[in-house]
Amino acid sequence: MTRRLSTAALTLLMVSMAVASALPFLLMALTSLRTTRTFTLSFDFAQYHLENYVTLFTTHEFFQRLVTTIVVVVLACVLNIATATLAAFGFAKKPFPGSTAVFWTIIASMMVPIQATLIPLYSIMRELGLLNTYLGLALPLVGGFGVFLMKQFADGIPDELIDAARIDGAPDRTVFLRIAVPLMRPAIIALLIFTFLAAWNDFLWPLVSITRPDMGTITYAIATLSGRSTTNYGLVTAGATISFLGPFLAYVIFQRRFVEGIALSGSKT
Repeated sequence: MTRRLSTAALTLLMVSMAVASALPFLLMALTSLRTTRTFTLSFDFAQYHLENYVTLFTTHEFFQRLVTTIVVVVLACVLNIATATLAAFGFAKKPFPGSTAVFWTIIASMMVPIQATLIPLYSIMRELGLLNTYLGLALPLVGGFGVFLMKQFADGIPDELIDAARIDGAPDRTVFLRIAVPLMRPAIIALLIFTFLAAWNDFLWPLVSITRPDMGTITYAIATLSGRSTTNYGLVTAGATISFLGPFLAYVIFQRRFVEGIALSGSKT
């Protein structure tokens, strides 16, 4: 009897926490269906309409913002995964003189907040002519975290497997593509999700670097929806709802792979 009561109490607690976590998103979704200047919860369904969403895509060109964001996300994911897997394989399986110092330098770079690097980063992108470009928005999202995560997993690849492939005459490219990458797939998926979330939700760098409205990302576009004196919170929450759906759907689709990648990469430390 005591065990059943404990189980019931734990279930009730978990359900309560789930409901409490979902309430802000429910409030956001309901507010997006109204034209309101205040953030209140209303169950008057006569006030609900899709006008805010229509306005986003007709007046505020949200479709172009979505396209820009998707392109930046894809570029950031490809660049981050490519550089992180190559660097991790090199650090783990092909060490060179000074490789340990280089690796720890990369790790140390993770301690520097992006706010401290905004000015030099902006100057570099301007000199390279990458401001207001997809590549310029994606490059700052490539960082040391991916190298660290992938190396923790690459360290667990058996050296005997790689040595056997090299004895059979396989070049480094084949060893990397045919052996290392398939074995690193769970960690790659985990890094893919981390990069996706970082690129999709990035706001500070687009805010600093974008000078052309047509290159605005979805987070940048949401920030421009707020007025100086009054704000249509229905319109703002409609944009926030659309922005929320991207990461939410990605996590739902890749949830099992994500958990598997985190668990396996953590076990290699």
